[in-house]
Amino acid sequence: MSLIYCPECGHDVSTNAIACPNCGRPLAIEPPTPKVVVANPPVRERGFPTWAFIPLGILGVLVLFIVFFAISRNNDEAADRVNVNVAGKRPSSSTTDSREVPRTDTQTVNIPPSSTSVDSQTVTVPPGSQTSIPAPLPPTKGSAVINAKITTRSGSTQPVRSVKFYLLDDDLESILSDARLDPVEGQTLSNSLGLSMMYPDRYGEFYRKALGAIKNHIKYATTTDAGGKGEIKNIEPDSYYLFGVTKTSEGFAVWSSPVSITDGQNMLNLTPQALTGVSD
Repeated sequence: MSLIYCPECGHDVSTNAIACPNCGRPLAIEPPTPKVVVANPPVRERGFPTWAFIPLGILGVLVLFIVFFAISRNNDEAADRVNVNVAGKRPSSSTTDSREVPRTDTQTVNIPPSSTSVDSQTVTVPPGSQTSIPAPLPPTKGSAVINAKITTRSGSTQPVRSVKFYLLDDDLESILSDARLDPVEGQTLSNSLGLSMMYPDRYGEFYRKALGAIKNHIKYATTTDAGGKGEIKNIEPDSYYLFGVTKTSEGFAVWSSPVSITDGQNMLNLTPQALTGVSD
């Protein structure tokens, strides 16, 4: 332990004493001054600034877009060159054994008088074709060529000229029956229509009502020429009833037969209709 002299009385006093034990003088010993250690600020290392990554990222996206556009354009040009080369090639002159059957739209339908069904349908296939027939195409519009004739009492046939033929959606007897028409005594409704056409002064009321009822069921119509032929175009393929009526000085003839119209051309060669004779 170190000693100091009291500045008041001169006695020895310990350096740890607060006051002199002899005279009581307080000893003001200043506390040691603490040392202050100042840390040096960190030195920032020089490097690439963070904000510079933003323009670099934008530049990278632009480069990728340009590369992608160039590749796509090259592919399109290559495809165009291939199409031009393919189109410029000449077809091969070599032949194969198999041949495709050309499709024929012509159908011949024979319709007997007063028949209730179509007797036959003939499809013409060119010779030298394969036996297998291609699958039918989806239905399109069809046409019907009508060839109508009558048989006179003498047995000769003559074309039906300037006569209206219709494709109805129902048969003639059903149409007249639904119209609640009373037939001429002893006659069918179809024959009653023929009689009313020949004798309008006697059966004019029946004729007008019959035509009014038939009018609501007409789908297509045509008028025969001097050769007894008529053509109906743009027909929706379906089942119909062919109707026509004519008169001569010897009698009348009524056609009422079911027909089936397919896409393409349909030939309706009507069997010569015998005249129904009329006597007073």
